[in-house]
Amino acid sequence: KIFQAVVSCVGRDGTIYIVPKSCEIELNKLMDEIQSNFKCLGLLEPYRWKKGEACVVRGSDTLWYRGTVLELGVNALKVQYIDRGHIETIPHCHLYPTTLYTDIPPFCIPCQLYKTTPVGNFWQQDAVDCLQGLLTNEEVEIHVQELPDDPWGKLSINLYFGGMSLSSFMAYQKYCVAEFCLDVPEMVRFLYVPVSPSYRLPPLPTPGDTFPVRITHLVSPREVYICLEPSKNLMKQSTTEGDASCDSEFGSLDEALKWCNKNVESLPLLTHFRTDMPCLAEYQDGLWYRAKLLSIEEFNPVKVLVQFVDYGSFSVVPTSRLRHIPYHLLKFPVQSVRALLAGFKPALYDRNVERIPYCPEWSVEALWAMVECIEGKQLSASMLALSPAVTISLYEEDKKLVHMKLVEMGLAELDE
Repeated sequence: KIFQAVVSCVGRDGTIYIVPKSCEIELNKLMDEIQSNFKCLGLLEPYRWKKGEACVVRGSDTLWYRGTVLELGVNALKVQYIDRGHIETIPHCHLYPTTLYTDIPPFCIPCQLYKTTPVGNFWQQDAVDCLQGLLTNEEVEIHVQELPDDPWGKLSINLYFGGMSLSSFMAYQKYCVAEFCLDVPEMVRFLYVPVSPSYRLPPLPTPGDTFPVRITHLVSPREVYICLEPSKNLMKQSTTEGDASCDSEFGSLDEALKWCNKNVESLPLLTHFRTDMPCLAEYQDGLWYRAKLLSIEEFNPVKVLVQFVDYGSFSVVPTSRLRHIPYHLLKFPVQSVRALLAGFKPALYDRNVERIPYCPEWSVEALWAMVECIEGKQLSASMLALSPAVTISLYEEDKKLVHMKLVEMGLAELDE
């Protein structure tokens, strides 16, 4: 049997709980009826709970859900939401015993992947995190393979999301071994990233090395973002040796981004937000670039502060300009790296001078002077340290330190 379903939950043991799409209307009707019948607080008087007892649970969204007691505790009970699959420890005051609705079977179905063995014979935490990020609240296609011997047991299924086999994808990520494994590398470029990987940094020069750089973004006179290959346009960079080993069929970041911009409407809008989460964001030029989420700046409507990782620049954008990032785009290292410039510090503070709002130790005049020093220039850098922050000395073509102009103008002082 094949049917569409929504994944309501992935348990800590890797159990996948699904609600068939055909049951959604009935489930919604039941939820409305429960809300109508239970308009009280939870049970406030003492009550002797029993393991396996039916109840309703007041969720964090203040709605009531059907539940069943799994474990007893002094001040709280471990309860499972039988129509969602979630298991939580709930205080007594958020529960109410009831025999109503016990004749209605649970709407969610516990499932396991057919002939798929997790590494170590149980789903490791990183694999569960992957499953949860990949599937929670997503619509999927279910192919039933085996019915359980126990009516309350797990249904053995093949699950497909976005046309891809979940078993094959998890095997490709080396989380499990699947008996029937499809060829994933050909399909993986169409997959957006639902979990929490991060971007890779490019190989950095070792301390003492001198190398050409281009400044892609200026935060303050001392804080910049650098690109290690300024002689090439960022969007036309050839693949580095590290990229060549990627499982991507795209030869360069430029090709991968061109594909994304051409097919951006097929990529899902971002609906979950997490700090440092990779994504695609639309820039002012109407093109989509790699970015990461930093914070939510406005709530009505929601607007998010993002950083474009290949440039270092920041922008506040509405959620309509954010999309899931395809998996293959994480294979390429970021093209800009945050660096601190050594050898100088702000001039003595003068309250009568206009300051950079987010970096008040520096004057706006010093910022514009630094822009003039670096804009359109062939620059080179000497690597001083890689930690705790990348620290460099920045030179003009004539090997003169860039910051000396600010010192000469009285906008900065030497810092030995």
